[in-house]
This record gives sequence, structure tokens and C-alpha cells, in this order.
Amino acid sequence: MKDDVENQQETRRPRRKLTQQIVYKGKEECIGFATLPDQIHRKVIKKGFHFTIMVVGESGLGKSTLINSLFMTDLYQDRKIVGVEDRLDSTVSIHAQNLDIEESGVKLRLTIIDTPGFSDSLHGKDSIDPIEEYIDQQFHQYFQAESGLNRKNIQDSRVHCLLYFVSPYGHGLKPLDVECLKRLHHKVNIIPLIAKSDTLTKSEITRHKAKVLQDIKDHGIKAYDFPECDPDESADFKRQDAELKAAIPFAVIGSNAVTEIAGKRIRARVYPWGVIEVENEKHSDFSKLKRMLIGTHLQDLKDVTEEYHYENYRAQCIQTANNNNSIEKPQLNKGSNVEQLLNEKDEEIKKMQAMLEAMQRQMTASVVL
Repeated sequence: MKDDVENQQETRRPRRKLTQQIVYKGKEECIGFATLPDQIHRKVIKKGFHFTIMVVGESGLGKSTLINSLFMTDLYQDRKIVGVEDRLDSTVSIHAQNLDIEESGVKLRLTIIDTPGFSDSLHGKDSIDPIEEYIDQQFHQYFQAESGLNRKNIQDSRVHCLLYFVSPYGHGLKPLDVECLKRLHHKVNIIPLIAKSDTLTKSEITRHKAKVLQDIKDHGIKAYDFPECDPDESADFKRQDAELKAAIPFAVIGSNAVTEIAGKRIRARVYPWGVIEVENEKHSDFSKLKRMLIGTHLQDLKDVTEEYHYENYRAQCIQTANNNNSIEKPQLNKGSNVEQLLNEKDEEIKKMQAMLEAMQRQMTASVVL
């Protein structure tokens, strides 16, 4: 009896999961899973990367020139300059250009979304609608593809970063800038730039940056938030990250011209009073923008787009679909036509059952006779 009780208690005793940590130091003792990062690296390199940048700002602020300087190419060779009279009635058009870049075996599919005509018309706020619709459209296409049966080769055309060009000639953000940023900051990562910073002195740049940051704060605009550095990062990386955060909004210049200075061919702007080097950190924040955009934070921009902006859009789509279903079902049940049809079907079924019973009785009676 005692043994039975002990066996019963043993069966009721909850089982514990034991986790044992084993560390293999020598190569001869290794299992082999330490090569997983190499496997993932080869797979990612083979697949390549895709990144989409949208540029928004007034005409004449050097958006095309800056893009050409960033990626050392000329994407806008055939562009025609629109006259002032044509701009008054013009609307924003969305131009997408793809650029395949390969560096040290790493392939990048870069998509540049340009928005010519922004703020050119008399009704400046109408310029925001096409941009917002385009961003939502890319989210919708990705949502449809993700919800489909074949999800192996989904094309990611979502906008991962928006470079917003602020004019250097004003005092902070203009009303159109504020309206545009407030409508887009929940949909895309916004990085504000002060365009044509070579038209300002250092003290003017400092004041202009402070005014733009204050306007962003006062209007509740959320620009791209730099992630915090991990504790195990090097001191040099932390210093560079702090410099990038302190440089927002980036005061940038661009140039399509290559000039030879001290035996080196560099992109620069030549003036009668001197030469401004595009990638010289003493002259502009161009190199910091390039390092942040391509060298250090490209993947984080994609992650924030996936985990925050797209998830918000996806949640809204699902909630809207659920609300529509809950509204349609009660209307269907309460419809008088539907109830009438159901009653008529019930009457037909009862008549058919009565006919079958009568036929069965007749067949039974004939067999007995």
C-alpha cells in the first residue's frame, strides 16, 4: 500500500525542464552550429538588399544634385527645367528610378523617389496628397502580397527613408513644411536637411538648426529617432554616433562637378572666393549624412519601417476589416427580404417532406396488397 502511494505521488510530481549550458572552446569538440552566422551571411549576400529613399522639398534646393553626390552617379541627365508660368498650375508627380549598386560583392537595389512640383502650385497643401497616397499605396501592395498564397518573392517597395529639404532662406519651418511633416511622420522615417548650407555662415547654420529643431518639437513632429548604442560598442563608434545625433538637421551641399585639388579629384563647388568641398566635414554635414544613411543606419531604417510604420498600417487594415464585418452581419440578419426568402424555403422543404411521406405510405400499401 505504501509503495502504491509513493508511486502515485511520483506520477503527480511536476517535471522540471533542466537547461544545461555547454561551452566548447576547442575546434575538435565543436558541434558545428557556430557557422550559422556565415550561412546567413552567404544567403543574404546572394539575395542582395533593397532600399528606397524619397526626397521632398521645394524646387531649386538641390535635391537631385545631393542624390547624385551621395551615390556618385547622374540620375537626372534628361530632366527638363520647367518654367515659372508652368509651375503655377503644376501638380506633384512621383518619379521612381532604380539603381543597382555592387560593392565588394554586396548588391544593393536602390530606388530613388523624386517629387518634382512640390510646393510649386498656388495651393501648396495639395502637394502633400500625392506623396501620402504613394506611401500608403506601397504599404497596401506589400500587405496584399504578404496576405497572398505565394509569399516567397515579395517585392518590398515601401519607402524606408524620406529626406526632407528645408530652405536655408527662411527662419525655421514654413507652414507647408509643418503640414507635410505632421501628415507623414507616422508613415515614414523623416530625416530633415538644411539645403544649400554654403549660402549660410557657421553662426547662421547653428541658429537655423536650433530654430528647425524647436519648430519640430513645438508641433509634435517625430523625426527619425536614432537608436541607442549597445554597451559593448567601441568608444570610437559611440563618439561617431553622438556626432551624428548632434548634427540633426544635417546642413548639406551637393555638386555634380568634380574638381582636382592637391592632386585629388573631389566633388566641390568653386566660387571666386574659394572652394567648398562636398565631403569635407568642416564645410558641411554631407559626409555625416552619407555615413548615417548608408554606412551605419541603413538596416535600422528598414527595421523601423517594418516594425513600426508598416505594423501600424497593417493593424489599421485589420481593424477596419473587422469593423466592416461586424457592421455587415447584423444588417444581413435584419433584412426583411432575407427573412422572407428563408421562410419560403422552409415552406418548400416542409411540402417536399410531406410529399415524400405520402409516397412512402402508398408504396407500403401496394406491397401489402
